[in-house]
Amino acid sequence: MPQRSPAVRRPRGEPRRLLLDAARTLFARQDYRSTTTREIAEAAGVTEHLLFRHFGSKAGLFREALVLPFTEFVDEFGRTWQSVVPEETAEEDLAGQFVGRLYDILVEHRGLLVTLVAADALSAEETADAGIAEIARALTTLGEISAQGMRLRGIPAESPDLPAHSTVAMIVGMAALQSTFFGPEPPPRDAIVDELVQASLHGFLHRNE
Repeated sequence: MPQRSPAVRRPRGEPRRLLLDAARTLFARQDYRSTTTREIAEAAGVTEHLLFRHFGSKAGLFREALVLPFTEFVDEFGRTWQSVVPEETAEEDLAGQFVGRLYDILVEHRGLLVTLVAADALSAEETADAGIAEIARALTTLGEISAQGMRLRGIPAESPDLPAHSTVAMIVGMAALQSTFFGPEPPPRDAIVDELVQASLHGFLHRNE
């Protein structure tokens, strides 16, 4: 009688990591409602039971995989921003910090953007459970940071929030539509970030010259 091979025991925490990685990949391809827990579990190579055991629900997994990293980034960046001395920091350095870090986090967690685009189709319960309001709050905070930077630099604008949010929207759009714009071979990350920085600075800084 053939002997059964012993079950391979996964390293501690491995199923959780696999589920988070699979969730980020799938949510970046399709919207929140269309992605099922079964698909995520199959992509991770684990049972659906483990998904519920670790995260409780699809919403819980979405929040941990995508919402929390983004909101934590925004909170951290807000603290970093408060420590910056504008008079001692070049404009391009300030803009580079803001644009580069925001662009990177949005590219890494593109599923956030896919879900935001389809958020109007979600029920109030789904919106609350998935943490959409937390994403919106974080984006508002980024706009406020950008507006504060403009005021500190004396950049003229009748409505400071509009150019600030325009900056955020431009970065969001580049991250969300990168493959649409460039196909499988986008320009280097640094080139994209530099272009966004130049557009942000010179689109607003010299608008009245």
